[in-house]
Amino acid sequence: MGKYIDPLTDFGFKRIFGSAPQKDLLIAFLNELFKGRKVIRDLVYNQTENGGPARHYRKTIFDVTCTGVHGETFIIEVQRASQKYFIDRAIFYAASRLHEQGPKGDKYWGFELTEVYFIGLADFNFSDFSSGQYLHRVRLTEEATHKVYYNKLWFIFLELPNFNLEEKELKTDLERWVYVLRNMGKLQKIPVTLCNEVFQKLFEIAKIANLKAEEYMLYQKDILDRWTEYAVLKTAEEKGIAEGKAKGKAEVVENLISKFGFTDEQVINAAGVCLDFVKKIRLSLKNTK
Repeated sequence: MGKYIDPLTDFGFKRIFGSAPQKDLLIAFLNELFKGRKVIRDLVYNQTENGGPARHYRKTIFDVTCTGVHGETFIIEVQRASQKYFIDRAIFYAASRLHEQGPKGDKYWGFELTEVYFIGLADFNFSDFSSGQYLHRVRLTEEATHKVYYNKLWFIFLELPNFNLEEKELKTDLERWVYVLRNMGKLQKIPVTLCNEVFQKLFEIAKIANLKAEEYMLYQKDILDRWTEYAVLKTAEEKGIAEGKAKGKAEVVENLISKFGFTDEQVINAAGVCLDFVKKIRLSLKNTK
């Protein structure tokens, strides 16, 4: 572990962005993401669990969700491991916030909605985007003209593996924020380019030395879970590669035997396999006849 908590862990993200005393940090971060398209002046934190329209509906649990001064909703989600349907999840979460704006009972309603914004921080590459950019802003547009069709539903995705700027290359505050998200857990001191009031507060909150004993245990569990997840994925990947190589060699040996009539010794020399492997393939070929 470094000197500071990793903001992409569940504990780290909620400690930095997930409570009222730190809402100035979240406001600063979101304003950089919107970059003038919207200015956020204040936020109220909401419950992170959304029960759905009926008792039997699946509950939605957000990482962080809050409401702006004009009633707009912000949903902020961190996803560390690759998730095939993360975009679907983003739409489902946003839709749940749109749906709950409908009045309960028989009240008349003209279907006027307030804005919903989903911000997804992904520490993996999307299959849906191929631009190589780290920032994706998505809205509903008309296909032919590309004109914005609906301005109350936004999706902003940070594809973090595509951000590769070094400290000396940082020019904007958004780049500084993304650099912090990617690197703070490995830093031993505050970079010179991050020495302003907002980032000073962020690094002070993120000091591991400032954690209480129970907080440190929670953070350590997050880190251990992440290491375990990485080990499992790495093992599966290596197993898949090994199985792929074995399958490829088996196909080569099958061809040398069935198509060219190689002897065991010729197959061993040509394919670089052992005698037992060749005998196993010969037996399988014999059994399939």
